[in-house]
Amino acid sequence: MKFNVGTVDRALRIVAGLVLIALAATGVVGWWGWLGVIPLATGLFRFCPAYTLLGINTCPLKNNP
Repeated sequence: MKFNVGTVDRALRIVAGLVLIALAATGVVGWWGWLGVIPLATGLFRFCPAYTLLGINTCPLKNNP
């Protein structure tokens, strides 16, 4: 699996995911806050399936695994 999520994109996804999960866990937002797992996972794995479908790549690495 090739990386397609860059450094800044990755950091924003992880922070947004954690914030959404925290808000859902504390009851501030409804069940939809648990959808924060998606940006958190894509940030941690540095791979976004939607980016692949759309042909987007924010990762600056040329030779990634």
